[in-house]
Amino acid sequence: MTRVRLVYRLDDGREREVSVPPGVTAFDAASWHGIAIDSTCGGHGTCRKCGIRIAAGSVPPTPLDGRAYEADRLRDGWRLACRAVAGQDLTIEVPPLVTRPKAATIGVGRQVILRPAVQKRYVELAEPDLSDQRSDLERLQDALDDLRPHADLEILRRLGPALREADWKVTAVVADDVLIGVEPGDTSDRRFAIAFDLGTTTVVATLLDLATGAPLAAASRLNAQQPFGADVITRISATMLDPEALPRLRDLAHATLGELADEVCKEAEVEPGEVYEIAVAGNATMTHLALGLDPEPLGVAPFILATRSLPRVLAADLGVHVHPAAPAMLFPALGAYVGGDIVAGLLASGMDRDRRLRLFIDVGTNCEIVLGSAAGLVATAAPAGPAFEGAAIRCGMRAATGAIETVRLAENGVELGVIGDVEPTGLCGSGLVDAVAELVRVGLVDASGRLVTPENAPLLPERLTEVNGERAFILYGDIHLFQRDIRELQFAKAAIATGWSLLLEETGIDLTDISQVLLAGSFGTYLSPANAIRIGLVPPLPVPRVVSAGNVAGEGAKLALLSLRERAGADALLKEVRYVELSDRSDFNDRFIANLAFP
Repeated sequence: MTRVRLVYRLDDGREREVSVPPGVTAFDAASWHGIAIDSTCGGHGTCRKCGIRIAAGSVPPTPLDGRAYEADRLRDGWRLACRAVAGQDLTIEVPPLVTRPKAATIGVGRQVILRPAVQKRYVELAEPDLSDQRSDLERLQDALDDLRPHADLEILRRLGPALREADWKVTAVVADDVLIGVEPGDTSDRRFAIAFDLGTTTVVATLLDLATGAPLAAASRLNAQQPFGADVITRISATMLDPEALPRLRDLAHATLGELADEVCKEAEVEPGEVYEIAVAGNATMTHLALGLDPEPLGVAPFILATRSLPRVLAADLGVHVHPAAPAMLFPALGAYVGGDIVAGLLASGMDRDRRLRLFIDVGTNCEIVLGSAAGLVATAAPAGPAFEGAAIRCGMRAATGAIETVRLAENGVELGVIGDVEPTGLCGSGLVDAVAELVRVGLVDASGRLVTPENAPLLPERLTEVNGERAFILYGDIHLFQRDIRELQFAKAAIATGWSLLLEETGIDLTDISQVLLAGSFGTYLSPANAIRIGLVPPLPVPRVVSAGNVAGEGAKLALLSLRERAGADALLKEVRYVELSDRSDFNDRFIANLAFP
């Protein structure tokens, strides 16, 4: 997509140049790149504080601009930044800040200006009389000054009694442009939100203080949908075979989210009613199931979503019982297998705003891959299978206490790193990659992926054995790495390598031009970059270029709660990213087979 170039002239004499998709407002573009512009209304044009001057280029004035500025100032280029849509290259003068906005560092080294959708204002209202017969809502709206929220029927039912019982001294709670609550007295210092990473295997919740951006508590647990299968395909299949499965899967998702919300609120000593918004980042299947949407079209060609952008829902619609009117922000999806979790991850990484060429790999059962920079992004999904979750590994387990997470081979034995520093009970995904990479390194596994026989072993021949006719390597006691386990990893890494190599070919980019490889997801956090390179999981680049990005889906959910402008950035990504379907490539199988061998 052709982008527009915006040059911001700051009050200290510096200039900042950014590029954004056409149609983005000058305020959003500035916020995405850490350029502060005064505002308190969240971009709704009601506070009239985000004034800028268009010094070069043209932006037609809107009716709200006409209310904010006299005709001569409009002719001189003055506009409200939140209304100034960039349809061409612009030079923009930014006045000095009246107030200094708060900021927080979050995501992959990103600094975000705090401007949550949830705002609280304490007001003391004059009682109505015969000379002042404004409605209750008008009276409150007039007192809010910079906010002009609307109210639904439910809040209107409670508004009159709430004002009168509190002697007209109340705190208004506004989410985006909706009045969701009126509380007696001054409660403006307490406002919270919960960010969820709704994973296929694990669900993570983080409670945030919206005033400071600080995380107050975090908790995780296995997705209660696990009995229906370890991956999205088996859960989709369950809904196709049993009409009762979909409502059951929906209820299990709600139970998981609700229990985590209760846990983080209890830990931080926050009342659930003080949580005014949630954000949920999940893949397309998990989101469909949580909403009770039929996922069957996701599982069969041509792999169609019910919708890419989801409707407004409440937290209660997802089983999260916090403030009764708290909205739930759900991330949009790029496609059936590049869902809202990846959009959240891209938001957290800032790939669409970075000049560097980067490769984003979310390693899991379904591996999502994104390549690009601010000049453009291209994405795909590769069917890696459950090897990284330990599900398809004979002695495999999830990354929990007792799991072998690191392996190092030496002439005198095997060095193991075990989660919790306890007796090993199994092998998790990062341990699997380490084990195979080490076996390849020392020559106990050949390029084809086959374990050598004891008589051909350059070291540790006593560790090579056979169990029921299958070759295996003894890691610890009864914990073996079997030949079939190595094959499972080969299939996974071949699918991923085929994905990123085809994206390189699709874009005409040489792998040496890649500045950074981001390994995302909980698995990517513990994966050794050197070993990922050794087995061909990621491109053969210098090790420092391969970095762990951590749980970027959860970080993106936090960003969306802390910044209304970042939330708009998530929607903009739908236009920014081009999706490539691998199953439509006639050469996919040939490429996959070629990538099975270890380098």
